[in-house]
Amino acid sequence: MRTALAALGLAAAAIGWVVRDVPVALGAKAKGAAAERIGRSPQFRDGAFRNSAPPRLAPPGSMRASAREMLRKDVKRKPAGPVPLVSPGAPATDGLHITWHGHATALVEIDRARVLIDPVWGERVSPSRLVGPRRLHEPPQPVDALPKLDAILISHDHYDHLDLAAVRALVRTQTAPFVVPLGIGAHLRRWRVPAERIIELDWSESVELAGLRLTATAAQHFSGRAFRRDGTLWASWVIAGPDHRVFYTGDSGYFPGYAEIGAEHGPFDAALIQVGAYGAGWPDIHMTPEEGVAAHVDVRGGLMIPVHWATFTLSVHSWTDPVDRVWAEAKARGVALAVPRPGERVDVSGPPPVDPWWQNLG
Repeated sequence: MRTALAALGLAAAAIGWVVRDVPVALGAKAKGAAAERIGRSPQFRDGAFRNSAPPRLAPPGSMRASAREMLRKDVKRKPAGPVPLVSPGAPATDGLHITWHGHATALVEIDRARVLIDPVWGERVSPSRLVGPRRLHEPPQPVDALPKLDAILISHDHYDHLDLAAVRALVRTQTAPFVVPLGIGAHLRRWRVPAERIIELDWSESVELAGLRLTATAAQHFSGRAFRRDGTLWASWVIAGPDHRVFYTGDSGYFPGYAEIGAEHGPFDAALIQVGAYGAGWPDIHMTPEEGVAAHVDVRGGLMIPVHWATFTLSVHSWTDPVDRVWAEAKARGVALAVPRPGERVDVSGPPPVDPWWQNLG
């Protein structure tokens, strides 16, 4: 009896350890002055943030078709072998260099400043350590090995873009502020990010840091870390230095706002474009690879770097489908493309030709 009780006690302790961070990972709701500011946003109506463009309706039967696709055994949704990783070298001191760390995480070294985008270092993109999409490759670099940052940019609060473990590590190892869309500051405050390191912006608002101008721009998406949706804003981002400009789509469906962003803020030397985790049943949430190339053209991008693929299985398509299709579409439309391995720094002034390193893993 004592052995059984001891085993139950250990099991309960183990479960408690695993789930202890779940309530914290869910984040928090804005209160007080932060909530009042949200209520004044043009994007906030009837108790929630809204997209600027009308919703795109999914084709009839597309959700059922997606469910059938998920059951197929012949679709390879994971790499057949280890994803090749590159250990980032010494920090760049000038120009424009972009290092993709996997999924949507990227380090932008621009005009002697450094901006980290959507840092995710966790094993799972989930509030739980037991369930949720699991990482398909290791991070190419430990979070505490990153160079000194000038800004940490967040696009929205979904788990594959806002990672509690990474935030805690960056609070401990860096001094850079977190620049986030409206409402996400409440999550960060619950996670004990110092108030002076939180900068919340609405669409079309900017902040100047380390010689850069960071501007929140529109995206076509949604938000939420639990059952309530759209209590925080989502955004794309313009990173403008004295000599170079970079655009990041965040997560978004394809919409007319890209052309407006290009007209107001472009042209861009490089653009980080979301191309993965798409499906016919959710056209307003993520772009297809072909739409990603179209968005790149709309924003007047120079070098295109596809992101939001390779690291987590979040849709029904195969692991290589996003990059195979984006490479074909980029060639068809004459778009300059770089497809780095995770951790590989790209010099935007002289990017390497595309090396189809992923094809042996499909």
